[in-house]
Amino acid sequence: MHDNHEGHHEHHHSEKPFWQSVFVSTTHCSSGCSIGDLIGAPIVFLTGWTIAGSVLFADYVAEFILAYIAGIAFQYYGMSMKDNSSKDELKNAAKADTWSLIAFEIGMFGWMALSHYVFFAQAPKPDSAVFWFMMQIAMIIGFCTSYPANWVLVKKGVKHAM
Repeated sequence: MHDNHEGHHEHHHSEKPFWQSVFVSTTHCSSGCSIGDLIGAPIVFLTGWTIAGSVLFADYVAEFILAYIAGIAFQYYGMSMKDNSSKDELKNAAKADTWSLIAFEIGMFGWMALSHYVFFAQAPKPDSAVFWFMMQIAMIIGFCTSYPANWVLVKKGVKHAM
């Protein structure tokens, strides 16, 4: 029964154009990143945490760590194969998510740096609608910067087409 499901699952993917499979894979990656970002920003704001006197650097660290944890968890539970050990599954999840997460965060962090240092006289804070609007744009940009990374990872078989 499992084999039939796998065959059907693969058949379904073969009907979908490659770019669409990569698009869905990128949404999977972006969801883990976004969860980390949505949790990290308020934590840094509420605790007043800074790195080298910068709230933005603290945001980057907290958001990256939380996004990585969420992304690996999504990959681990989404890719779970019964014939591999948990350690191998965790290693595969990290391999599948690391580059796409870094690519996402580069786009997102770049936009947030512009929001923090360029677009406004005073950087928007997580208790304002402007901050969350800028964060939404940042997540769209992160999606765009992670799409090419996901393309390569799916093409090389590191990540599964979805």
